[in-house]
Formats: sequence, structure tokens, C-alpha cells
Amino acid sequence: MRKPRIKLVVLVALALIAGASHALEFRSAARHGVVLYQAPQDSAKKLFVVSRGTPLELLSEDGTWLRVRDRDGTLAWLKKTDASNKRFVAVLKATSVYQKPDAGSAVAFKAGKDLLLELVENARNGWLKIKHRDGQTGYIRIEEAWGA
Repeated sequence: MRKPRIKLVVLVALALIAGASHALEFRSAARHGVVLYQAPQDSAKKLFVVSRGTPLELLSEDGTWLRVRDRDGTLAWLKKTDASNKRFVAVLKATSVYQKPDAGSAVAFKAGKDLLLELVENARNGWLKIKHRDGQTGYIRIEEAWGA
């Protein structure tokens, strides 16, 4: 009788972890030339600069600073004023953008690796509705983008 209880506890714990993994929060760089710092202070070492729309995973907040992680896993700090709630995703590899959330639908356009696309909607069904800076909209699979 003891083993089934342990299995149940493990399954519940895994379900909770899986649910928490979907709770990622992202911000995007609000403008070109946003500086990412090693620590939450202006005098800290400047790590690198990102372009407008670059998606960053929000890890924590400390006053007027945000602790973030970039797509490569680098941890850094940026000023809250340099972050935007307007969401963008980065294309991970060259892919097709479809007219409908269905790989069998017509291709709206092709997206190259590292292209930044505005996130219109995450329907939570494996597809992201996106918008190209030229105005075209379409859908890509969530695993083909980072920042959703």
C-alpha cells in the first residue's frame, strides 16, 4: 500500500512543477540600445546592449530594476523604464508562418532565424498569433519561438 501513495505524491509534485513551468513572464526591450547590467545599479558593469523588441524572461524585481534572462541563458539587470509590456518573440530557426493555427493551412510568409515578431496572442494551444513589423499576421508553433 505504501508504494502507490509515493507514486501519487510524485505524480502530484510533477503536475505542480509542470503547471509552474507555464507561468513564465516576459518583457521586451522598450527601445534600441537598452543596456543590461551585471547588478541593479548604474555603476555596475555593463554586460551588453539589446535592440528594441528583444524578449527577456522576467525573473524578479528590485525597486526600479528587473532581473532578466536572455534567450542564451545570460542573467542580467535592466531598468524598469527600459522594459516594455509590448511582447515580442524571437524566431529560433527559419520557419513558415501560417495563415491559420494549422500546419496544413496556407503559408502567410517565411520567417528567418532571429526575426523579432510582435506577439498578438498566445492561445495556449501550441500556436502563437504574431505580427510582422510590415503588418502581416499569422501563426507559428510555440516551440519555434522564444519569448512567449
